[in-house]
Amino acid sequence: MLDLRVVKQPREMTGLEYLRAMTESRVPPPPIAELIGFDLVEVDEGYALFRGEPGERHLNPIGSVHGGFAATLLDSALGCAVHATLPAGVGYSTLELSVNLVRGITPATGPVLAEGRIVHAGRRTATAEAKLYAEHGGALLAHATTTCLILR
Repeated sequence: MLDLRVVKQPREMTGLEYLRAMTESRVPPPPIAELIGFDLVEVDEGYALFRGEPGERHLNPIGSVHGGFAATLLDSALGCAVHATLPAGVGYSTLELSVNLVRGITPATGPVLAEGRIVHAGRRTATAEAKLYAEHGGALLAHATTTCLILR
């Protein structure tokens, strides 16, 4: 069960401070990270990098990794790139998410990296873009954009 004290911490820390605390294991990752099997490995102002490893548990009925695996990693990288620009007490919510799957993913693909970067950080909205690529070889697997509502 998620510790409710941890849920309150983002209100007291900037987005970047909170996400850095997560990469340093000072706060636990969100439950979705454990469920899907990915980690936030690097974060900076307007930047987030996630690592995941596709496996059999991610397969769809035709034997490839479900597109939701890529979409979830990309959505996480996009959202955290936005989150990493926010002051304490300010949140965000996704308004729009667009994902383009450009290469199939299988367990043989090996670990993948989702890299998100802020494009625009305004007072009411923010936009970001992300790429998902194979950790070994660097092949582009998918890319995405988002628009987020800033919640002050």
